[in-house]
Amino acid sequence: MVTQKQKMLAGEPYMANDPELEADYARAQSLLTAFNATQADDANGLVRILKNLLGHLGADTIVKPTFRCDYGSNIRIGARSFVNYDCVLLDCNMITIGEEVQIAPGVHIYTATHPLDAATRRIGLESAHPVVVGDGVWLGGRVVVCPGVTIGENTVVGTGSVVTKNLPPNVLAVGNPCRVVRSL
Repeated sequence: MVTQKQKMLAGEPYMANDPELEADYARAQSLLTAFNATQADDANGLVRILKNLLGHLGADTIVKPTFRCDYGSNIRIGARSFVNYDCVLLDCNMITIGEEVQIAPGVHIYTATHPLDAATRRIGLESAHPVVVGDGVWLGGRVVVCPGVTIGENTVVGTGSVVTKNLPPNVLAVGNPCRVVRSL
């Protein structure tokens, strides 16, 4: 029998009110409460909590409070990356962030999406699609990355952009919707 969690991670429609998912969510929210309340100078405490929360935390990676996510276990962040204040990563599917990635304040990365059909939406079905942020990417402040997007390595996404489609490596991209401006 396929569980709601398996459906969620496979990108299939699922019910988020499933007991297993609710327990995973409650665990993550407890860890986030502790993380966001930890003193800024307690680097060891912050890292300890993040290692319990996230699926992977690379060496020398920094995540600044406040930080929000759904489950945490579906987030993988590579080494020497930096996630600034007030970021939201809705990880109903995998969010993979490469090495040496710079994520500015207020960035939101979404994997969750909902049906366009109102009747289907009202019964509670939703789905989620993975997001990949390649090595060396810089996401400017208040960037939004939509479900299913891959951003190629070394790409820079300008402040306030809304990334609705994949971006190739080594480009500067800006706007809403985000478009490639030039090669880097």
